[in-house]
Amino acid sequence: MTQQKKIITFNDYLRKKYNCKVYRIPLNTGLICPNRLNGNSSCIYCDEFGSGARLYPENIQTIAEQVKYGIELFSQTRKAEKFYVYFQSFSNTFGNIETLKKLYDSAFIDDRICGLIIGTRPDCINNEILELINSYSKKYDVWLELGLQSANNKTLEFIKRGHTLEDYFAAADLCHKYNLKIVTHIILGLPYETKTDMINTAKAVKSAKSEGIKIHSLYIIKNTELAKIYETSKFQLLTFDEYVNIVCEIIKDILPAEIIYHRLTGETDNARTIAPEWIKNKTAVLNAIKSNISTK
Repeated sequence: MTQQKKIITFNDYLRKKYNCKVYRIPLNTGLICPNRLNGNSSCIYCDEFGSGARLYPENIQTIAEQVKYGIELFSQTRKAEKFYVYFQSFSNTFGNIETLKKLYDSAFIDDRICGLIIGTRPDCINNEILELINSYSKKYDVWLELGLQSANNKTLEFIKRGHTLEDYFAAADLCHKYNLKIVTHIILGLPYETKTDMINTAKAVKSAKSEGIKIHSLYIIKNTELAKIYETSKFQLLTFDEYVNIVCEIIKDILPAEIIYHRLTGETDNARTIAPEWIKNKTAVLNAIKSNISTK
């Protein structure tokens, strides 16, 4: 029988570390994903925006402009006092070292910035890039996000990730060599995966000693290859209860107590989402998970 476990959310981590409201400013760098090179298709669930933030007016282009806009917006609407710059869209280590340094450096325009988060893939890092990222940890709290999605190599091939589970383990080991904290992205409910597959993915995150995790449920977005597959095959998507139960089992039985939960469910643009319908109510999903997990 499973037992209740206290979970540490990223907001819990931030409140304890800074004793004030801290907010992430999502940034679009203009970098792309290696899957999109030379006319190659992206991951089957990804649209033209990738995982990008669609926060900014068209006249806000540069990283510095985005950061300035985000600080003004979130200090007013969220009462934030400190900020993390979050390089979110596509693969933010996919570039030459000079370009990456200019992009990262250009974000630190305000003394209220206290952290750096960089989203990328297991196959887009190397020693030189990690040395650069590690250099920011002298002044800022640094996290590197690695998209694993599944521990099943057949699934990774089907969804066209372009990397393997072994690549993920190698990347995690390399990040830890540079004392960098990692956040692993996983997706529950990928096409044709079983509950065992999903549990094994969580076990891989534990084995890699990932300091943080982002858990998402699969959802279908318009104008994606996944949408076309879903229209023809109608593969089974997780129900609300199935997702909540699997997440709670992963938290209670698989992941270590000290791991930090950066996300427990995904966020979606309702107008662009085909299915499932329940994914559009993030609050209901979070409340259902938290009602099954003691956070006190």
